[in-house]
Amino acid sequence: MPIMRYIVVGAGAVGGTIGGRLFQAGHEVLLVARGAHHDALKSGGLRLITPGSTQTLDIPVTREPVRLRDDDVLILSVKSQDTVAALDPWPRDVPVVCAQNGVANERMALRRFARVYGMCVWLPATHLEPGVVAAYGAPKSGLLQLGRYPDGVDALAGKIAADLSKSSFVGLAVPDVMRWKYAKLLGNLGNAYEALCGRASGGEEIMKRVRAEGRAVLDAAGIGYASPEEERARRGDEVDLRPIEGTERGGGSSWQSLARSSGSIETDYLNGEIVLLGRELGVPAPANEVLRREADRAAREHLPPGSMSPESLAALIDAETGRQAAS
Repeated sequence: MPIMRYIVVGAGAVGGTIGGRLFQAGHEVLLVARGAHHDALKSGGLRLITPGSTQTLDIPVTREPVRLRDDDVLILSVKSQDTVAALDPWPRDVPVVCAQNGVANERMALRRFARVYGMCVWLPATHLEPGVVAAYGAPKSGLLQLGRYPDGVDALAGKIAADLSKSSFVGLAVPDVMRWKYAKLLGNLGNAYEALCGRASGGEEIMKRVRAEGRAVLDAAGIGYASPEEERARRGDEVDLRPIEGTERGGGSSWQSLARSSGSIETDYLNGEIVLLGRELGVPAPANEVLRREADRAAREHLPPGSMSPESLAALIDAETGRQAAS
């Protein structure tokens, strides 16, 4: 198989780390970015901060699609609400790897592209400043499991996994990637709580309700998902969350969307996925509906992370539970 060029569409926390690590390992990489982040990458390179080093990487960057080669691979790492717009300009014969949270992106991509791969991403990273990405995983930067969508592995999946494994990641080609992505979805149901309430204590009961709803909906749908024990065993001690001196990790991807005041948030494709399936199956999911609704509102109104108390959120969930029970 020829040497591939990795075109990373969305060079934020996840995409910037993947692209940066592949570039450091000698792979050909092209970053696709927008706005001030593109300008900073173009003028000064990508500043990749890890627990072990800080490097400025002169990775080629573009705003627009480029002429593709036969050996190109798209690594899609935009938020789910931006998937269709991000993919639309690209030729339909290029393989696409969905390195994204949620479980809807692969199907959206498969409407347009014949070769689609899911990637289950466990990669703690932050992107709040143009041109700068901080990756907190060590000794490896992340666990990246990928496979053909909807299932199976092929030579390309194996090649990408091998390249990632040589680039400071644990890269694995797996035949059941969506099983792992549904497990990650259950974990990501807490992203909206973190965005809305920050690190405030008192959210334990809320999160129990949210994840219990998620499991009930997936079980009713007959959708399999890996257990937390399987996830911990797969990650092992190769990817640990480490501090970086002078760079505090405020929160995950949804927290960062509010911190950057981006105006949108991924919750429709996280908690909203459980709400959608629950509505189709007649399984109530009021806690997830409130998190979906309130996180969307916070993003639209440009509220900062931590703008709601756990008590206020719990009261809204109780009210929604009563409303759904009465309807």
